[in-house]
Amino acid sequence: MNQGPLNEEELEWLDDTLTQYGNDDSVLDVSELDGMLTAILSAHGTIQLSQWQTALWGGESQLPHWESEKEQQHFNNLACQHMNDIAERLCHAPDQFEPLFGLREIDGKEYTIVEEWCFGYMRGVELSNWEALPEQLETVLETIALHGDEAHIAKLEQMTEQEYEASQAAIGPAALQLYRYWQEKREAESEVLH
Repeated sequence: MNQGPLNEEELEWLDDTLTQYGNDDSVLDVSELDGMLTAILSAHGTIQLSQWQTALWGGESQLPHWESEKEQQHFNNLACQHMNDIAERLCHAPDQFEPLFGLREIDGKEYTIVEEWCFGYMRGVELSNWEALPEQLETVLETIALHGDEAHIAKLEQMTEQEYEASQAAIGPAALQLYRYWQEKREAESEVLH
């Protein structure tokens, strides 16, 4: 398997494949996949490949009927390569970590779309079964949940443009802070075991 970040073409292929085989319960684009993988990598315990891939498609009964084994292998390889790249950045180059947000052009102006990434992240949190976070970190997680939970739509609609942009800008740092918290907790526990 290749190392390093996926190129534009590979990301597009992943995106198209998610759309092609997707359903109402699955991850539908590469931004949502990026969010989900970031949360899985930040989790307290290890989540098996088969477990997160089943969740990615919305459950056992929703797994794609691949055109060929080669196509399935290609998808798995790219998804894992992307996951390894996120892990590398979170762990060794946090200054290079950046959520893979979408972009949308409306009336000639480009807007950053964070919702898919945040929905994916919250999906990963659910899968990881995060135990109770300290209160300060609950607030950090809410920074992501604000854009990743339909319950908050009314709240988002009441924000000024500046507040909205600030809430978007806070997502990457929040993900890094949560990753560090779980890493430290994991390291502390492994020291107790040895």
